[in-house]
Amino acid sequence: MADLNEQLDQTWAPRVLSILRIATALFFLQHGLAKLFGFPHVPFFDGLELFSLIGLAGVLEIVGGVLLLIGLFTRPVAFILSGEMAVAYFMAHASQSFFPILNNGELAALYSFVFLYFAAAGGGAWSLDAVRSPRLATA
Repeated sequence: MADLNEQLDQTWAPRVLSILRIATALFFLQHGLAKLFGFPHVPFFDGLELFSLIGLAGVLEIVGGVLLLIGLFTRPVAFILSGEMAVAYFMAHASQSFFPILNNGELAALYSFVFLYFAAAGGGAWSLDAVRSPRLATA
């Protein structure tokens, strides 16, 4: 049993971390693409101005999403995105209700905590960070 746990910790955990990072980045990237390029089309973002808070969020979501997708500078990028999502939650959702399920802030809160995890855990085995410094894949 100890060998199985060791194998999971050393071999599979960094790989599954990478899968979580890649999937999260792809989902997150859609938000920025919808805001700045209108694809996929979200009517709420029609007429969005680049030099606005939502425009800035779109830029962060595209640049941060791409960097997370390839696993480059994962920790600092994830920390910034965690903060962006925390600000989004408190600015747009928290005032409507204490409960995220009632204020439609579940996704912002979840992204914030997942990005905070990436800031601590890194990009995993399948990341450019791991190529640049192999110790980062398992750190």
